[in-house]
Amino acid sequence: MTTGEGFIAPKFDDDAGRKLAIICSKGTLDMAYPGLIIGNGAVQEGIETHLFFTFWGMDIIRKKTAGKLSLTPVGNTAMRIGSTSLAMPTLMGVIPGMTEMASWMMRGKIKALDVPTVPDFLTQISDAGGHLWACKMSVDMMKLTKDDFVPEVEDIINVSAFLDLARGAQIVFV
Repeated sequence: MTTGEGFIAPKFDDDAGRKLAIICSKGTLDMAYPGLIIGNGAVQEGIETHLFFTFWGMDIIRKKTAGKLSLTPVGNTAMRIGSTSLAMPTLMGVIPGMTEMASWMMRGKIKALDVPTVPDFLTQISDAGGHLWACKMSVDMMKLTKDDFVPEVEDIINVSAFLDLARGAQIVFV
């Protein structure tokens, strides 16, 4: 372990044995991509990678929603129009159809960068050896089953099992 003033982090001399655990807790289009991009990058670098989907993050791995994630401008303080106030997009977000328009625009920007869709990213990560897990408590709470998830999800596990898998890993919460 590397320690410093108020800082503790795993020390990796090389990538052998390196692990990354990503907790995906939000299922909007703009919050799905950070975990998927980091996870994909890690697995492509040969790092053992585990993605744990919990609460609304399970929309990323649900068959019904994975390809239809949306971006809502309502209450999203990060959305700006040029240099205007943050209040303007929030007010505009309540106009019917704005969520669909914002989602359509974001998908277009993602596609223009040749970034995979959410379902394609899940397949790519899994095919490269990454591991996708659904949170048991969230699954039970939402009355879901393994059949509700894309086939790349290995299993539904509780937090104790996830922590065992994540032992020694760098953990990222999205």
